[in-house]
Amino acid sequence: MTEITLAAIKQAAAELADVAITTPMEQTRWLSAIEQGQVLLKCENLQRTGSFKIRGAFIRLSRLTAVERSRGVVAASAGNHAQGVALAASMLDISSTVFMPEGAPIPKYNATLGYGAEVHLHGTDLTQTLQAAMEYAERTGAVFIHPFDHADVIVGQGTLGLEILAQAPETATVLVPTGGGGLLAGVAVAIKSQRPDIKVIGVQAEAAAAWPKSIAQGHPVQLPAMATLADGIAVGRPGDLCFEQVQRHVDDIVTVSDDLIARASVQLMERAKMVVEPAGAAGVAAVLDDPRRFSTPTVCVLSGGNIDPLLMGKMIRQGMSASGRYLHLRVRIPDVPGGSGQMAGRAGHHWRKRAGGQPRPHLKLVESRRGRRVDPRGDPWQRALPSGLGPPGPGSVGLDPGQLSLASRAGPIEPGQSTKGTASRISTSIDLPLGAT
Repeated sequence: MTEITLAAIKQAAAELADVAITTPMEQTRWLSAIEQGQVLLKCENLQRTGSFKIRGAFIRLSRLTAVERSRGVVAASAGNHAQGVALAASMLDISSTVFMPEGAPIPKYNATLGYGAEVHLHGTDLTQTLQAAMEYAERTGAVFIHPFDHADVIVGQGTLGLEILAQAPETATVLVPTGGGGLLAGVAVAIKSQRPDIKVIGVQAEAAAAWPKSIAQGHPVQLPAMATLADGIAVGRPGDLCFEQVQRHVDDIVTVSDDLIARASVQLMERAKMVVEPAGAAGVAAVLDDPRRFSTPTVCVLSGGNIDPLLMGKMIRQGMSASGRYLHLRVRIPDVPGGSGQMAGRAGHHWRKRAGGQPRPHLKLVESRRGRRVDPRGDPWQRALPSGLGPPGPGSVGLDPGQLSLASRAGPIEPGQSTKGTASRISTSIDLPLGAT
């Protein structure tokens, strides 16, 4: 078996020279201003297949024996690993089969097909999908390609660490989004073998953080459940091989909330013009969470950019909500003629409508099938809203303060059923433009 060493990583880099691209290292002024020191973005979201996964997948497949290649390969994934295996197999003329959950996003399903894999939809979650892939391997003799816990995969991912040192030799801290640990382990070995002074830190979603508990107990620990926006790093148990390397070389593991991850993804779109999936934005989320925690220059690895458009919409709403720029309100309006107008009249001096980019000084509610959308003037409006509408009462328009909730907490609210003589509930989503973020 391949040893996980600097020499092995350098050999893998030579083998990947015509396969993976050297992704850009971008400077970012807005994050640098927040951290008061230089922050750089290592843009693996611009890698082939949209993530770092092609590095490890190609090295793993390229080292199969002729007999193993003839049997084909099989993998289980809902996204990035599937595409990496499919492309690597196509380049090496190996037949590939990928199992994906039945609810896998259509863009990722189509991309995996496009790279040449035979795709099977099985199970409602990745655990069931993984079991199906392993049963397929036992039944057919196909080689199962693990997404992170294999030496060849780890050394392939470690080539990213070599690029970081070459592009930013002055680096003091590297923040790596972390799930099973293949990327973190490989990057840590590559960097620490040459520059032990550089801090290598893994970043996990706090709702899917198996690493802190595993490190504390001295062995990989299985999480009983996970629920996070960052599905790309939602792994319930660290890999055994990965754990050995992380325990030896990594300085720390930190966790970040889904709100911070969503906020980081939105700001990467707005400020860096980068489309990054939630998992890929975990390092930036860590900077936003505690800007003074990390020594600069800091490199944030943007590990992937494969995001389903539907998830992107949810992430944008959640990120704006976490920044205080987007709210859902429940407003009770009397089911009588002029009810909406009464509400508009009482709150209009606080709100504005965007029409062709031009603000209007008075309120105009924009009708939609699911509710009503308005743009307020900003934070002073947010504080003044309850008093502007007044308390709810018979025959009047009012806002119940207990009904005010962030979109990320409450989600979209369907309009209530209306009957004559009773109060109707209308969903009003409010976008708070608080200026540059």
